[in-house]
Amino acid sequence: MTDTAWTLTAAEGELQILTAVAGPAAKMGHRLTIAMASWRADVQWRGKQPVTVALLVDVDSLQVIKGEGGITPLTGPEKGVVRSNALKALDARKFPQITFTAEDIAKTAGGYRLGGDVEIHGTSRPQTVDLTVEEVGGVWEMTASVPVLQTQFGVKPYSLFVGSLKVADEVTIRFTARHPT
Repeated sequence: MTDTAWTLTAAEGELQILTAVAGPAAKMGHRLTIAMASWRADVQWRGKQPVTVALLVDVDSLQVIKGEGGITPLTGPEKGVVRSNALKALDARKFPQITFTAEDIAKTAGGYRLGGDVEIHGTSRPQTVDLTVEEVGGVWEMTASVPVLQTQFGVKPYSLFVGSLKVADEVTIRFTARHPT
């Protein structure tokens, strides 16, 4: 059997964080789409089976793409404030990277189930990721969507007005990538 390796980066896909709003004043807040602009996923293969996946994300690469909802549209300067608040909540200087390492990989009907550990904000927890794979014209189109509770990693969701308006604890991590088969 031949061992091969794939490397995926932001050039081949997207890694996004989708937030919701919570609290009595939630209608005032924006549901955010945040992109992580610098990441790398290394996939080791043994024959036709992936055997390890290692994802490394640079926290400081966080970019606020858009905000939906709220009383007024999210402006450019407000995106800068949101970015600053998110980096502070993630304590990006102390914890500059987020990692996911999977060595328990099983084929599923629609792709692969990855079992491993994710580390965010210095806290490591087990995580399962269902990766959907569709082959289109000799290219694998891969997608995954994973809910994550910020507080399970010691991240305090950002809030305003004594907690009346806050980022919901659960965020969704969305991954998409394309790679030739």
